[in-house]
Formats: sequence, C-alpha cells, structure tokens
Amino acid sequence: MLPTFDPRTCGERAAGLVTDWDEIKQWSDTVYMPYEVRPVGRSLAPASSMFSAKIGEMTLTRFCYGVPVTIGEFAPEAGNILVLTTLAGWTRHAVTAKSSVDLTIGETFVADCSRVDYRLDADAAHLQLNLTVPHRMLADLALSWWGWVPDDRLWRHKCVIGGPGSPWLALMEYVTRTLSGSRDLVDHERVGVNLQELIAAQLLADWAAGAGIEPTSTSGVRAPGYVRRAVRYIEDNAQDLPTVSEVAGSVGVSVRALSGAFREYLGITPRDCLREQRLQGVRRELSASTTTTVAAAAGAWGYVNMGVFAAAYRRRFGENPSDTLSRARG
Repeated sequence: MLPTFDPRTCGERAAGLVTDWDEIKQWSDTVYMPYEVRPVGRSLAPASSMFSAKIGEMTLTRFCYGVPVTIGEFAPEAGNILVLTTLAGWTRHAVTAKSSVDLTIGETFVADCSRVDYRLDADAAHLQLNLTVPHRMLADLALSWWGWVPDDRLWRHKCVIGGPGSPWLALMEYVTRTLSGSRDLVDHERVGVNLQELIAAQLLADWAAGAGIEPTSTSGVRAPGYVRRAVRYIEDNAQDLPTVSEVAGSVGVSVRALSGAFREYLGITPRDCLREQRLQGVRRELSASTTTTVAAAAGAWGYVNMGVFAAAYRRRFGENPSDTLSRARG
C-alpha cells in the first residue's frame, strides 16, 4: 500500500467501513457511472472504504469493496473515462475480449467507457485511487490546447500508463496531498480548474503515447472558442449531415472564416471533420452491436451508396466494415 496517496482529511480517515451493497451502489453510480458488480466466490458482505472529492469537472475517489469482485457493463451514455490506479492488492483489466493485464501497486489503467466495453476484476485486498473524467471535457481541452481533435484511435485504446517512478504517479501524490491539506483551495473554482488541467495534460500525453499518437497542433496557438464550438456542433449533429454554412451559422461566423480557422488550427476542413465523425460513428455501431448490419449502421450515419462508403471506410481504418462487425460478433 502507498500511505501517502490518501486525499482524506484526518477526520475523514476515521470514517467506518460500509457493509451495505445498496449504499455502495448508490455512491458508486454517482461518482463513476452505473455498472454491474458481483462478489467472487462465496456470498460475502463488503467492507467498503468510500471517499470522493471534486477537482473541477473530474471526480477523484479512493475506494475498495473489501471483497474480491468482478465489474463490468459500464453505462456508455454517462460519457465518462475511468483512470484507475491500484494502491494495494491487484486488479485485472480487460484489454480485448481475450486478453487482460494484471496491475499491482502504483500502476494505472485508462478506459473510455463511453467508447469501449470494459471489465475488471479485483482481489479482496484491492484499494483504488480513481479518476472519473468526462469524455467531452477532455476532448475540449485537447482541442483548446493543441488544436488536436482526438478520435477513436485514442478513445478506444485501453492501456496502462504511468507506474512507479513516473510523472503520472508523482502527480497523483501531489493531488492527494493537496486535497488532504488544502481542500478549501481545491474547492475554489479557479484552483480546482487549474489542478484539473494539470491532470488532463498529463493524462492526454501518457494516453496518446500509449496509443502511438502524437498530439501536435498545426499552429502552436490556442484554438479560438468558435472553432471548439464548431467541432462540438459537428460531433453532436453529424448524423443529420449539417452543411458548412449551418455549422458556421451555429457559431456566428462566416463560412470563409470558419474554413480558414479549421485549416489554420486543425489542419483539416469542416467537411473533413464531419466525414471523420460519421465514419467514427459507423465504426462505433459496428463494434458495439452484434445485431446490426453494415447497411443499417452506414444508413444511420447518412451513407446511401455502399460502394462509396466501403471505400472511405477502408481508407480510414484499413479494413472492410464487415471485418469490424465480424470481430464484434466473434
């Protein structure tokens, strides 16, 4: 166990353990998202330690069940990323349907539960320092800082980051010490936001490195707010096939200004951004459902000509859409 990784105040450390499954579920559904958990082995009563604190829009938790558990079926509609650091015991994290990785003290796993199925197992001695990070917030910060629009090459990549001696683990120690000694400062909006940005910057850098992605800006200048709002508009409305004029109108600029800003700050055009969001949307549907068809998934995102769609899909992902669907079913 890492005793310095404790964000609780002295008074909070005196709190007793929780033994009621319903109380634990109500708390965990709030600080993480709804998910399914079951004890492993004989029917056991939990002995759970539960703590949470807000850091800007993120939620930091220090948590254990006190019994071995298996956890899965996280609710994708919650739109949250989980960043899970093991402080004691061991945890096993599913990387693919057939492979997993075991983590011990000081190791961290990242999974975007809004984009991928995720499952983990934990032994009776497990203790976790976890972060719940809104997907939208992290995507907006990446765009704001670097002019980088992360796609599913990042969001669908589950991986280990940090580890003993890493900058990530050093940052987590700083965060927990700050929370335990200066909670009022963290609760103050500006301080909490600054701390959130430190965490997000390190998370994006480590996660992108694990996915083999270089998060570089085309301009090196912070993207203007209207560019970020336009990207969000495209993400939210991609299935409706908005025109560039509609996108520009939604953020109050001309088509020429929007197109120029996209090229300057993102290195793409608004149409490129829309095309990417549509292809990513089809890929998510093919990866997540065993009952859909290629035609149904493509049609849901506005594709009518299956030949044109299949060619664009192959260029983007290096495989046929039917291959993606077959892998999900397999």
